[in-house]
Amino acid sequence: MSYIKNLDSLLSHGNERLRRIAFDIVDHALAEADPYKATRKLVSLKGDILRVGKIRIDLKKQGKIYLLGTGKATYPIAKALEEILGERIADGVIICKYGQEGTLARSRLYFSSHPIPDENGFSAAKQALVLAQSTLPGDIVFACVTGGSSALMPYPVEGVTLDEKKLVNRLLLTCGANIVEINNVRKHLSRIKGGWLAKAVNPRAHLINLTVSDVIGDPLDYITCPTVPDTSSFDDARRTLTKYDLWDRVPASVSAYLKAGGPSRETPKDLSDHHIDNFIIVPGTAACEGAARRARELKLRTMILSTMLEGESRELGGTFAAIAREILMSGRPLKAPCVIIGGGETTVKITSEPGQGGPNQEFALGAALWIDRIGEVAIIGQDSDGTDGPTTFAGGVVDNLTAERAKQLDVDIFAALKSHNVTPALVKLKDAILTGATGTNVNDLKIMLVMPK
Repeated sequence: MSYIKNLDSLLSHGNERLRRIAFDIVDHALAEADPYKATRKLVSLKGDILRVGKIRIDLKKQGKIYLLGTGKATYPIAKALEEILGERIADGVIICKYGQEGTLARSRLYFSSHPIPDENGFSAAKQALVLAQSTLPGDIVFACVTGGSSALMPYPVEGVTLDEKKLVNRLLLTCGANIVEINNVRKHLSRIKGGWLAKAVNPRAHLINLTVSDVIGDPLDYITCPTVPDTSSFDDARRTLTKYDLWDRVPASVSAYLKAGGPSRETPKDLSDHHIDNFIIVPGTAACEGAARRARELKLRTMILSTMLEGESRELGGTFAAIAREILMSGRPLKAPCVIIGGGETTVKITSEPGQGGPNQEFALGAALWIDRIGEVAIIGQDSDGTDGPTTFAGGVVDNLTAERAKQLDVDIFAALKSHNVTPALVKLKDAILTGATGTNVNDLKIMLVMPK
């Protein structure tokens, strides 16, 4: 069964042969990043003995078990833990994005908004903090915090309203900053991020972090930042606002708070007095590695170009197209037939009122302009969680026939990219990828398939 819900439509035109192979690779890539399977592999219970990796816990000597979590890959982790632990779970607070399907029997399941926070997320965040504060010595807390938590579990510092936090989020997401720079600010405007949730857990309880990485390099305090010590500072947050000229655009309350920020307000840097174990159950590179494995199974020459791609999305699309031309003309860096794979977190810098779109859609459409009639090429930009930017689509697919087809359908690709209004263009081309919530959230996936002329 394919993750791609509109696969028939995506295969109804263009270079159908290449598209079919490319989407087969995408399906295997997403399956490789499944946090449910990863949790079932890591955690087991036999009698009263709970094993988490190499950790062995005798539950007869422990207190209650709780689940705390939020993020776009959190639900499958919580579901797996409930199946393993059953009635041993006393309570839980799990916050998911609207549209997540499924139910939980032992945890309270809340839904909130992403990428812009809302009141439901704020209310649920308060419940998560209350639960953390209620823990006692000997309790076990499984923290299932994954990518998207910053928006899904908002809890602004005193003096900053939720509406003001929303505005800051919008500014950060459209200024061109990377996720580390964005979170440097968000962590310092939160009562729950940057290690504060872990700080609220009883120091003599056992906090076990099970997380999925969507950040390049898998830094813990950027993928499960509420439940580990923070390595960033107020100075880092201030540098982000300076670098992207945001001081005069953020609310006065935010500006004042960050400018005044010092040691007394700093996020926790040392939680050595707490019992914390950390497990990255799915690394950020998982989708790239799964894609490469499948491509090799299909007997295609395969290269993971980089798992650390950043920068402007549409420009990276042009770079992939240039590599396709090099492959077809000179056989570098691989001879066709081949697959080039990339991963990371590219961005879109918006300087005017944006249209509809996301970085993976811009990547794909940015490539379409440069692969017209050069040979057989298909390129996919895929958001692993199923929602690319603030849209319902996961990304886009283009091939060597897309530019000509756009002319026939009166779709101006250049204008769509210039106005950051790429979703309507891809929808008209029937090239917008629809998956719904995939249950995972690792680094974005870029796939390019090149066949000889």
